[in-house]
Amino acid sequence: MGCQMNVLDSELVVGQLRAVGYEPTADMATADVVLLNTCSVRDHAEQKVLSRLGALKKPKARKPEMVVGVIGCMAERDPDGIFGKMPHVDLVCGPGELNQVPALIEEVQANRTRAVALAQSLSRKSTPLQRALEYDSVEALDLARDPTPGQNVLQSYIRVQRGCDKFCTFCVVPFTRGPERSRPASQIVDEAWMLADRGCKEVTLLGQTVNSYVHQENGRPVRFSDLLALVNDVDGIERVRFVTSYPGDFTDDILEAMRDLPKVCEYLHIPAQSGSDAVLKRMRRQYSVGQYVDLMDRAREFVPGIAIASDFIVGFCGETQAEHDKTLDMIERCRFKNIFVFKYSPRPGTVADKRHVDDVPEDVKRRRNLELLSHQERIASTANQRLVGSSVEVLVEGFSKAALRAQEAEQTRGAEVGWRRTDQLVGRTRTDQIVVFAGPPGAIGSLATVRITAVTALTLHGALLESSPRPDRTPARLAPRTSLPVLGVV
Repeated sequence: MGCQMNVLDSELVVGQLRAVGYEPTADMATADVVLLNTCSVRDHAEQKVLSRLGALKKPKARKPEMVVGVIGCMAERDPDGIFGKMPHVDLVCGPGELNQVPALIEEVQANRTRAVALAQSLSRKSTPLQRALEYDSVEALDLARDPTPGQNVLQSYIRVQRGCDKFCTFCVVPFTRGPERSRPASQIVDEAWMLADRGCKEVTLLGQTVNSYVHQENGRPVRFSDLLALVNDVDGIERVRFVTSYPGDFTDDILEAMRDLPKVCEYLHIPAQSGSDAVLKRMRRQYSVGQYVDLMDRAREFVPGIAIASDFIVGFCGETQAEHDKTLDMIERCRFKNIFVFKYSPRPGTVADKRHVDDVPEDVKRRRNLELLSHQERIASTANQRLVGSSVEVLVEGFSKAALRAQEAEQTRGAEVGWRRTDQLVGRTRTDQIVVFAGPPGAIGSLATVRITAVTALTLHGALLESSPRPDRTPARLAPRTSLPVLGVV
């Protein structure tokens, strides 16, 4: 659950468990091990975890030897709360200690006692030697990465940075993931080569504030723009993306790299959080609305055709209607490709929770959330209409959700599903637009040209013009399950 960093962490933990004999299963009720990788950025995310854990009480009672674990940011933030509310949980492990998960499971199975691994992580009060040792432990997870043969690595994440030093007043990330640390560029490039050798065509570089990446290597600093150039040179990688950027640290050398490096996609995800200077100040965001808007203008000047996505929080402490209206004005001014909108919820331990009052009523937060989304839907629909009739490059990711449902219906019922398209594919453009179109299975994994025929605010529909399929990656149609593996990971 949660951010892209959790997606990568889950993949790496699964890889570790495969190495000691586990196999994944989608059936939590019969699994030997169930791990929930958690987010603590919003209360809603934590409530989802507690709900899922509650659903495991009966399966755990029927199968007492099942190991139930909570890993990730929620585990780091509130281990006592998890054990107190969910006594059937066997282990908790923070995001800085995930390389210990196999050993923790073994400890629970051997001793039938709870196992805990928390970094309290990379504490700013630690000595330099302690922090170096702690960070070596964190790095072990990434360095041990080895995708399972046959695993889909067409699009892969690479962690380039951990932690955050911004301390925005609403955010728990600095407390759950520790201070900002950048990985050595040589390790990142080696990881990109390894993924390319296994069939990866698109990598996304991950960091809490990815554009502030810098690492001393061979006596000189490697900046984020330098890192983009290094990954751009990896043979086999066709596209390079990165998330998430922090507006206050974004420099023009990164925009120049986006303009000049052919593999770096024309897409930028850069959260604004609010269109009001007063709210930004209460959030401690360290930039103004004017600076953010100026960055948007520079991005479009340097990188023609760039698509920009943003995040916003509605109902932050003290937000007035006038301040909310300024956020609507920003959305109108910046013309984002899409936005992600979240209702503010207090996070224990943050400055906002300690010093400010959560005084915006829930119904007002809900209304403001819908207003922002409605405003953005109109903007996106208008922008997407201009794409009808154009041709776009698409990296074909696989069958669409509708096609997979139709294929499964055919298999389970033993009959054709008629009007449903079982050959419908889905992919993304360089600007991160989702494109749905009909095509052969052999196109999956290829870069295809698709002519856009219809659009919605979130999706483009089109017709396949040409593709360059890769025979060694041609997938089969949805295969029936023949065996039940033993690991459940959420």
